[in-house]
Amino acid sequence: MWKDLAASWAILLGVGFMMIANGLQGTLLGIRAGIEGFSIFTTGIMMSGYFIGIFMGSFLAPYLVKRVGHIRVFSALASLASISILFHGMYVSPAVWMAMRVVTGICFAGFFVVTESWLNDRASNKTRGKILSVYMLIVTFGIGSGQFLLNLAKPDAIDLFILTSIIISFGLIPILLTAKPAPVFDISEKMSVFELYRASPLAVIGNCLTGMAHGTIFGLGAIYASAILVDIKSISWFMACFMIGSLIMQWPVGYISDRLSRRLVMATISTISIVFSILAALAPKDSLIFYIYIVLLGGAAIPMYSICIAYANDRLEPRQIVAASGSLVMVAGIGLSTGPIMVAFFMDFYGMQYFFWGIATFFAMILAFTLIRINSRAGIAVENQTLSIATGTIGTPIAEFNAPDAINYAEAVANQETELLDQQEDDTERHL
Repeated sequence: MWKDLAASWAILLGVGFMMIANGLQGTLLGIRAGIEGFSIFTTGIMMSGYFIGIFMGSFLAPYLVKRVGHIRVFSALASLASISILFHGMYVSPAVWMAMRVVTGICFAGFFVVTESWLNDRASNKTRGKILSVYMLIVTFGIGSGQFLLNLAKPDAIDLFILTSIIISFGLIPILLTAKPAPVFDISEKMSVFELYRASPLAVIGNCLTGMAHGTIFGLGAIYASAILVDIKSISWFMACFMIGSLIMQWPVGYISDRLSRRLVMATISTISIVFSILAALAPKDSLIFYIYIVLLGGAAIPMYSICIAYANDRLEPRQIVAASGSLVMVAGIGLSTGPIMVAFFMDFYGMQYFFWGIATFFAMILAFTLIRINSRAGIAVENQTLSIATGTIGTPIAEFNAPDAINYAEAVANQETELLDQQEDDTERHL
């Protein structure tokens, strides 16, 4: 594993800088939109532009990478992302910001595609899960830590936009200086959404609704926080608490989902998310318990995507897994794009508390559909579930998993299962 990580240091360091910039600019734009007097509904539409761009870029980027290579695509998109964030600071207009958010989303989708396909090429079947786990840790930590850079300057000035551009530029340097050749890139075959729905309705519906909840959290969280919290420091902690919860709970949730019925885990996580959404909505906003509720909500809500992917894998043949990932990206992108717009409408016209009510509603729908599926279709025995790669995730919900081929992915799953069985046998022998 360490050898594979050493071979991938440049791409991991580069994407780490990009995620710090991503965390900073997403929250900054939500705060600045409020300062500039944008309505919440207008801001919600503007912020959803990022997810629309992610949706577009996750399908455009693979073709760009196949045509000109990883390093050129990463470099070109980094330059474009650096320029687009400066446009936000220069031209304060909802239309301009919407367009630039779409551009930013396309760029970051490209970063994810380049990084994940690069890592999958560098990793062996035995280390692929561990490498992707480290990658997801860097992504989550980067987005979370970027929130605290808001405290370095006032959001009503251009300074933080310039800082974001600088961070993105720093992320480009390791990629350009790497002496390692970029991997060969192949675009995987596709499985339509309808085919995937026939194989696993719960994976499709759960993935879409999870995208709506995640889009609400990351698209509207800063807008909600800037309206009800008193200072930038509190807003930074509010957004970071979601990522702290995800960091703490991602591995335990993945571990539990491998050893219990996946649908039972989905129902439990949905219930927990509903409970803590309601508690956070009702809690005093200047209290420690409010932030604890946010950590617990993030710990339950963010890993749900991983469980949906793992559940889909349980219902698919090994040869179908890579082909299905594109449709899962499409479904997640639809949810990420539409969720913030829907919730922003209610926040603007009926009150800020609909931020949490919206999240609770999406998870209530997941819970209801999960219970329907439990009653209408027999579940897969726990011993027949695939072990989750990277605690149940195929990379990120906004970029396609580009493993060399589905056979390699299936072998990676089998190797993980063999390692677990060997470990259990060793533990048994020690006890005897």
